[in-house]
Parts: sequence; structure tokens; C-alpha cells
Amino acid sequence: MAVDSLGNPVRLILTGGQASEYGQSKCLIAGFSADYVLADKGYDSDAFIQRIESQDSRTVTPPRHHRKKQRDYDRELYKKRNLVERCFLKLKRYRRIATRYGRLARNYLSMLCLVSSIIWLA
Repeated sequence: MAVDSLGNPVRLILTGGQASEYGQSKCLIAGFSADYVLADKGYDSDAFIQRIESQDSRTVTPPRHHRKKQRDYDRELYKKRNLVERCFLKLKRYRRIATRYGRLARNYLSMLCLVSSIIWLA
């Protein structure tokens, strides 16, 4: 999920239960113009960081501990990443999403889109 600076969802991509979210990371940021892109350690890869910088944005992603050359990042700005987690909590207030009643991915994604539009209107 990609959110704006207010924590409202702007892009949702559904992945399989066993699939990594990182595989969809480039699709999440495609077409957006942002000053900063905040992501957690799971998105710390050279290819993803280069993609962010090619869009004239700065990355605020903490480096993984096993990197040979540790990268600096803005720790204060990284604290704003909790907006993504808050957005997930807003989505999970709806029982159908929290318990995943929709068996088909298209039904679940359509419910996510519907609830996202409700979040935008609230």
C-alpha cells in the first residue's frame, strides 16, 4: 500500500499470501512525484533505492544490518512511516477486511478499494 502525507491510501496492490511485498515495490511508486519515499527495512535494496532516486525523490529507508556499507537516513522523518500502519488499522476496522471473508482476490481488492474511498471521504 502507498499512502499520501496524510495517511490516506493512494495505491493498493494485492499479492499472494506467500509472495513478498517487495516484488510489487516498483509498481507502488510508479507515476508518483514525491520529495521523500518512506519504506521499512524490507525495501532496502540498491535497485529500489536507485528507482526512487531516478524519480527525483529521496529515500528514507533504514539499511539492513548486514549491509557492508551502512547508509544514512533521516530518523525523524522515518517516524512518519507509522502513517502506513495507521492506514492498515483504519482498513481493519471493517470486519470483512480484517477477517478476509472474500475468497476471491478480486472481491477482496474491491472491498479494499471501497473502504479506501470511505477513508478518503471521512
